[in-house]
Amino acid sequence: MTRDLMRGLAAILASAALCAAASNPPRILAAPAEELQVTGGEVGRYGGRLVIALRAEPKTLNPVTHVDSTSRDVIWRMMADLVHINRSTQLTEPALAKSWKVSGDGLRYTLKLRRGLRFSDGHPLDAEDVLFSFQVYLDGNVHAPQRDLLIIGGKPIVVRKLDGETLVFELAQPYGAAERLFDGFAILPRHLLQQAYHEGKLAQAWLPTAPPGQIAGLGPFRLKEYVAGQRIVLERNPYYWKVDRQGNRLPYLDEVVFLFVGSEDAQVIRFQAGETDLISRVNAENYAVLARQQQARGYSMYDLGASLEYNFLFFNLNDLSGKPLPQIARKQKWFRSLNFRQAVSAAIDREGLVRLVYQGRAVPLWGQVTPGNKLWFNSALLRPPRSLDHARELLRGAGFSWRDPSTLLDRDGEIVEFSIITSASNAERMKMSTIIQDDLKQLGMRVHVVPLEFRALLDRVFQSREFEGCVLALGGGDGDPNTEMSVWESSGGQHLWNLGEAHAATPWEAEIDRMMQRQLTARKQEERKHLYDRVQQLVAENQPMVFLLSPHLLVGAKNGLANFRPAILDHYTLWNVEELFWRQANSAKRP
Repeated sequence: MTRDLMRGLAAILASAALCAAASNPPRILAAPAEELQVTGGEVGRYGGRLVIALRAEPKTLNPVTHVDSTSRDVIWRMMADLVHINRSTQLTEPALAKSWKVSGDGLRYTLKLRRGLRFSDGHPLDAEDVLFSFQVYLDGNVHAPQRDLLIIGGKPIVVRKLDGETLVFELAQPYGAAERLFDGFAILPRHLLQQAYHEGKLAQAWLPTAPPGQIAGLGPFRLKEYVAGQRIVLERNPYYWKVDRQGNRLPYLDEVVFLFVGSEDAQVIRFQAGETDLISRVNAENYAVLARQQQARGYSMYDLGASLEYNFLFFNLNDLSGKPLPQIARKQKWFRSLNFRQAVSAAIDREGLVRLVYQGRAVPLWGQVTPGNKLWFNSALLRPPRSLDHARELLRGAGFSWRDPSTLLDRDGEIVEFSIITSASNAERMKMSTIIQDDLKQLGMRVHVVPLEFRALLDRVFQSREFEGCVLALGGGDGDPNTEMSVWESSGGQHLWNLGEAHAATPWEAEIDRMMQRQLTARKQEERKHLYDRVQQLVAENQPMVFLLSPHLLVGAKNGLANFRPAILDHYTLWNVEELFWRQANSAKRP
């Protein structure tokens, strides 16, 4: 299960020649009692800093309470989990837990911690820190966004300590994703956070303004400096628990610097100017600009192909009884018609969206799983080409007719007219919505695009239900279907087209509920794949979402950055930051 070796002090000293030759050698050597994980990347050199521009300032450095991606980008350079999903292979591998065993009935996981682990402040880690961490995540009063993942079979996971290095996790029912469950739960330092937790002040702990000495994790870096409105600087964690193949303690870099620049365009300008070293998730237009200049400016751009993000159009199928929304309720008779949804899908020019919005750097979709998710993509789904003639046949079959080519009428003679809301700050979704507006105009539908501030959009969808159609996107995390239980189960909190269902509203949704629950507990990958293929088929046939496309993941890095292996799973460019190094000395004078 693991290729880790116990590396003692003698192994470190045997490789000291490489360390001595490099700048800023590691300040703490491995002790004989430490069990360190050996990485497989190219053996590097010490020194230098990595500079990255963020589009916003992190709101917190607290792994329990963060919800924004900017905070996550910084936090996970300082934290570590028990079992880790390798972002390149998409498979699990040991992390803080060096090994694990699963009981025959799949209800009990026994994890063994590495010996000699220390937080970035030098304080030893033991099983009590793990118990404390999961107590916090499971506490409903804390409102940790990860909590739902720890409720299996309607019951919270039970965590017990066998000894200082061994823990048992007990589940109410088997969990199909197995040890992937443990990825993403940062192990917390009890000695620093226990008091704040008991006082009910955990949400206020570890703000970016906190003194660096009050924040400690098990990741490759630790907090050094925060300058509000400008930057946050992380420095090498001297107690980190990974070494390279020659026994040199990681990470190689002295510092990681995050600059706050405010927008993607500002990120691009900084990267072009050589002020930053990495850029991630750029849009197709900016990618094209950067790619034209890459040879002259000393960086390389990478198109990783389809991401895990899926963009879609969906209609409001919520139960609006008791809400003062009669105009929307009237239009729901269209939205609830399968023929109507299928006609909309048939009329949308997905290839045109790919070409016009993403300059070809996207893939059209007819289901929720993208081709980038190689483990779960259902290649058997039909992918019919655009057909206005077929769309008209479907509408006629549902009782629609045309007063003239530009005016579609329902069976009651009402003009088919509705709005599509989308995020005003997302240029790509605005463009997609406008193109869809034109596509549906060719069927005689009168569509109005309504741009909203993103929080206002979420309020319309999740709270007031005051919307007719919406263009949105999901995905981008782990590709396992269990991460999307809340989307596809009818009672799920992200069951967007009909939120808050006590029971499945339709037979096909009831079947999806059964399939999702069965794959949740099935322990063989092939059985889970068969079940989730059926879910994808049901979704594609019934069109609760009209799937549009998946954008390619587009990233870039300065030449000379070694061990750079971008992946389509988040964290796309920094997932192996401990292995990154500069082939030549990198200036430490940049901001």
